[in-house]
Amino acid sequence: MRPGFRVLGSAVFASATAVTLALSSGVADADPEIPATTQGLADYISKGLNPAPDGRQPRAIAGTGSSSGSAVTSTASDAIGEGPEMTAFLAAFGYGLTHPDAAPPGSNNWNCKPTAAHPHPVVLVHGTWLNTYDSFAYLAPRIARAGFCVFAFNFGREGVLEGGGLGPILPGRYGVGPMEDSARQLSVFVDRVQAATGASMVDIIGHSQGGPVANQYLKFEGGQGKVGKVITFGATNHGTSLLGIATLARIINNLGVNILGFYEPFIGQANVQQAAGSAFYASLNRDGDTVPGVAYTAIGTTHDEISNPYDWTFLTAGPGATVDNITLQQGCEQDLSDHLTIMYSPRAVSFALRALDPAVQPEPECAFNPWMIGGGGKL
Repeated sequence: MRPGFRVLGSAVFASATAVTLALSSGVADADPEIPATTQGLADYISKGLNPAPDGRQPRAIAGTGSSSGSAVTSTASDAIGEGPEMTAFLAAFGYGLTHPDAAPPGSNNWNCKPTAAHPHPVVLVHGTWLNTYDSFAYLAPRIARAGFCVFAFNFGREGVLEGGGLGPILPGRYGVGPMEDSARQLSVFVDRVQAATGASMVDIIGHSQGGPVANQYLKFEGGQGKVGKVITFGATNHGTSLLGIATLARIINNLGVNILGFYEPFIGQANVQQAAGSAFYASLNRDGDTVPGVAYTAIGTTHDEISNPYDWTFLTAGPGATVDNITLQQGCEQDLSDHLTIMYSPRAVSFALRALDPAVQPEPECAFNPWMIGGGGKL
């Protein structure tokens, strides 16, 4: 491990206590009447931000879109330069700050050819204010070792003037652009994966915003018929409360302030869209939660402080689709995974493997996974 990252990693882990206190305060002081506007959400987030080391107080500011008045679009980019395998979310988050476009280990071997046993490549779709590395540094190599071709990319990249976020100051915070744009970027990426592998279909694993982005792709961007299975973790399939969005903002900010100094986080457009009752969800779920021909697995955790209420992540099967809704703690109370560390839970991985191929993982694992820190089943 390089010396620079060792210092950064120490700073990340030292901030865990501060983050926990900030989250506890935010939940205790929750105001159910947060104005359902971009500025109202920004003002609420500001109330829970920790001061910077120099004493200045950061505040959330709301993006106003492109100053030119032209159509606002986000971009996607390849994940390159495979990063190390991680067992804890905070360690992966720290590495993702210094290597914002790293590929998760085991992913993006463009020479990988699916086998008869595992004919569908697996496409990973990350969440809001995250990147594909810090979302999948634990899960991706385990899926690859099970014999699957795994592919990952970064989507929803937007700059300051577009209202997306301050990426140059806190690198790797993607998934902030309009989810319609992100779904189109997913469509392009899936086509590339199919062309490279020769596969007729892919399976998708999505975390948080990755769930609705995958469904937007299936319903409106040509994904139907190209996807066999969708497996989601803590997905905001029906939106989340404004408190949940505010909590995510505070986690990222209060980690980032301790590492990089003072800055003002933007409220990305995807966050506003993920508020329950938004126009995005009215369109997305107008004709039901699912599309025909897809097998869905929706996994939620009772400790999810961001995608809440947590059972909003679950789906109702429509014609021609199947749905398996799973609560992570059912039969395994010692798994304390929250919204972010669910991706570092052995139990979560075993559910993903079972959904991809029941013969590989017929029984789910049960292991302690600490809240907020994560640890691949141990401290």
